[in-house]
Amino acid sequence: MATEALVSFAVERLGDKLIQEATFLKGVREQVEKLRKDIKAMQCFLEEADKKQEEDVRVRYWVSEIRESVYDGEDIIDMFILNAEAVRRNCFLKRVFKKLMNLYEVGKKIEAIQLSLRDISNRREALGIKNIGEGRSRSAQNQMVQDLRRSSPHAEEHVVVGLEKEADELVEQLIRGGDQRRRVISLVGMGGIGKTTLAKKVYNHTQVLKHFPDCRAWAYVSQDCRPRDVYLQIIKQLVFTSTKDQQVLEKEEKLTEHELGDFLHEHLKKKRYLVVLDDVWSPAGWSCLAKVSSNDPDCLGNVFPDGVKGSRLLLTTRRKDVALHADARSIPQEMQLLSQQKSWDLFRRKAFLDHVDDAETYPPDLEELGKEMVVYCNGLPLAIVVLGGLLSRNMSHTEWRKVHDNINAYLAKEGSQTGVMTVLNLSYIDLPSYLKPCFLHLSLFPEDYVISTRKLLLLWIAEGFVLEKAGQQSMKDAAEVYLNELINRNLIQVVRMSVSAKVMECRVHDFVRELAIAKAREHNFFGANIADSLSPSSSNSSLFSSKCRRQSIIYSDIERYASFEHSTPYLRSLLFFNSGHETCRISQLDFVAKCFKVLRVLDLEGLELESLPSIVGELIHLRYLGLRHTGLKLLPLSIGNLRSLQTLDVNNLKQVPNVIWKIQNMRYLYIEGQEDDIPLKIDTLENLQVLSGITFKQWIQNNSIKLTCLGKLKLEGRYELVEGVEFWKSIAKLRVLKSLYLKASEESSFPSLAMDSCLYLSKLDIKGHMQKLSEIFQFPPNLSQLTLDSCRLDFDPMPILEKLPKLLTLRLRAESYLGMVMHVSANGFPQLKVLQLFELSNVINLNIEKGAMPWLMQLQFNFSTRIFGVDKLPNLVELKLTFFRLPLFMYVGLLIHKGGSDWDRSWTTNRNDASELWLRRKKASNIKELNRGCRKFSSFLKGI
Repeated sequence: MATEALVSFAVERLGDKLIQEATFLKGVREQVEKLRKDIKAMQCFLEEADKKQEEDVRVRYWVSEIRESVYDGEDIIDMFILNAEAVRRNCFLKRVFKKLMNLYEVGKKIEAIQLSLRDISNRREALGIKNIGEGRSRSAQNQMVQDLRRSSPHAEEHVVVGLEKEADELVEQLIRGGDQRRRVISLVGMGGIGKTTLAKKVYNHTQVLKHFPDCRAWAYVSQDCRPRDVYLQIIKQLVFTSTKDQQVLEKEEKLTEHELGDFLHEHLKKKRYLVVLDDVWSPAGWSCLAKVSSNDPDCLGNVFPDGVKGSRLLLTTRRKDVALHADARSIPQEMQLLSQQKSWDLFRRKAFLDHVDDAETYPPDLEELGKEMVVYCNGLPLAIVVLGGLLSRNMSHTEWRKVHDNINAYLAKEGSQTGVMTVLNLSYIDLPSYLKPCFLHLSLFPEDYVISTRKLLLLWIAEGFVLEKAGQQSMKDAAEVYLNELINRNLIQVVRMSVSAKVMECRVHDFVRELAIAKAREHNFFGANIADSLSPSSSNSSLFSSKCRRQSIIYSDIERYASFEHSTPYLRSLLFFNSGHETCRISQLDFVAKCFKVLRVLDLEGLELESLPSIVGELIHLRYLGLRHTGLKLLPLSIGNLRSLQTLDVNNLKQVPNVIWKIQNMRYLYIEGQEDDIPLKIDTLENLQVLSGITFKQWIQNNSIKLTCLGKLKLEGRYELVEGVEFWKSIAKLRVLKSLYLKASEESSFPSLAMDSCLYLSKLDIKGHMQKLSEIFQFPPNLSQLTLDSCRLDFDPMPILEKLPKLLTLRLRAESYLGMVMHVSANGFPQLKVLQLFELSNVINLNIEKGAMPWLMQLQFNFSTRIFGVDKLPNLVELKLTFFRLPLFMYVGLLIHKGGSDWDRSWTTNRNDASELWLRRKKASNIKELNRGCRKFSSFLKGI
């Protein structure tokens, strides 16, 4: 489906070009429209063809021909527009002659592509794929993989490492969870992480066997969910357990799916049962199995009854949304990767079969190689088990070295259809078409690279993977939905989240990245990831195909890359990454505009640039230009020629050239840290959605009412240079503005801010000295998130802020308040869920009255602040303490939680080298235990 999606995007782009580039395409409009229709006509075959690629080489070749023809069509149109733009600068006679020549040439090329597409379509029958839309939905190869992976509770894994705690918690939920209603408990995680292994361990646990003595069943579901087969699996285990039942069983096997479901319901409704559904792939699959009513999302399902006897269903799935769909009231148990020590324990048990109990007898040379290979497995149990099993067959150093040096190849093929890559590939096959290009795009990032999600979403938009639909959510919001889908499917790992639960940073597991690279190459999605290991003798012809669409450069010798003779004229994306800590410097960037004239994405973040050449202004197809942390101080005036540019991301410029107003397609403009506050016209940018870094003075010189799409605004500089009433009037004109960030310079300050006219504002960040906190009636009426930073208030802000009726999140950061005591009165903060007090070094006491913050779920504060009234917060589930002295941190961790089992603890170190103790409240735990610990802690603090 990746090809189908890429072709779909191409059709949309050709349609957009017919509208946006009407002037340039005037002479060939009809031909371009006909080409678009011809490509669209091929789409009806592509979705099914993409599915069959996995098993049929002929189909794979046929699909690749369509893809290449579509790419050729895009290339021709883009080059024609580029040449037409260049012709405009010639004299009249020369312009007319060149225009006619260009029209003739592009017409012939489009005609050739149309002929090629017709030929491809005709050869469909000759290749034996005429019935491509018919037949089974799953390939024979995939069905074989499913059959080999079919699980059984009796084939329990004898070597299980690192799942003891998870197993105990799961057993607790199954047999002692106070809720007697039927519950669905889910194990969620990426392929190969050990979900089925844990489920088997728990299913055969002694306490579980006693609790469900005569009504347990295990059913394997798989991608090709067939409810009738699943019901039969369960019925055979629950009902027909002896040979005398065979005749009855044969009769039951003739029943329809619905009849079997009714039979199962009748058998289960008066019993306490445990049913394991292993490998459920989609919410629709669960609904189909449980026969959940589509009109009643709270319906428990007709097949698995709620007999109020403590029955349980245990699901294993790769997708979190499946778990939440099956039972929104149960928290899914998300499987974690193994630690380095547990990874080694599992490996040695699999590889050193004769030396499991005697670590000293391991051959030291093999142990060293083994530990290096375990690091590569990055905590994925399946990879460790496959690797250990492979190496246990041959204990020679030569064989281990061979596997060590070619670990990817061995893990891909070992185990035939149950190898690591084959198992992970099932997740790729299950992706809907619109997500596959986004997944393939992850192949461009270096190994273990922490990806900024803001950047990732903007790259997807620039690539055209997110289509704009009139009257629906913004493209950035749509891209965020795509990201969360990939996270829910455990193909992307979350690294850091915001206080509002938005993903800020993410990464990709090494094996998932390898899968993305393999699939990207298969689809000609990108040309090469070029790393430091590039040998000096390598020729550029061996590295880059002329059809290469994307490149990511992951090495420090950028000057050498610039010196190559580049033969990739149709390159669309070029991303640079500095994998080391040394400075990457490049003196000349002219080669980019000269060699890659139809670039859509150029990301130079982190490279040290002497200047940006004016020739960059000739990249008229460029949509994304990333220049953050490059050291640039000036941008050329020619940047105003980048009429397709959607995102400009740059910081710490001396000044921004006053030509941005020409870029009518600009949507996301990041220009933080300007040194010179010179005029900047931006009110012509009617498509602008995010504006970050404009100064207060620059802002007030523009007519904000024209910025009809602006949803996020960050202002910097000297606030006193603008007139307050006029400023807030300009903000109030922004009808879709939801997020506002005000950052005053150190020599500046805010007076009392009158924000009550900002009716649509929900998020407000203020950084800088405030002369006085606004009165309650001056705040935006719909404010739900407020951050104050460095405001240096000398009186307690809580009496005012606690009256904000819709506030959900409050963050008081460094020096926002200089006093020593804070007080929250009864009924204060009626809806607050998150309260963060960070680096308020003067605050000694926070007093919370009974009835205050009734919905507070997360509380964060420094170790030096004493909290009184924690036991009066009935819904508190997370407590986070920040320490700047590690010994103190470790001591308090024991003091606060000594002997308690109702609160989970975890320790982390954040970016500022501060240690953090997280306490997470378990279900039905006693909050008074935490309060006692806090009181002990407070007493302890008095003496330090």
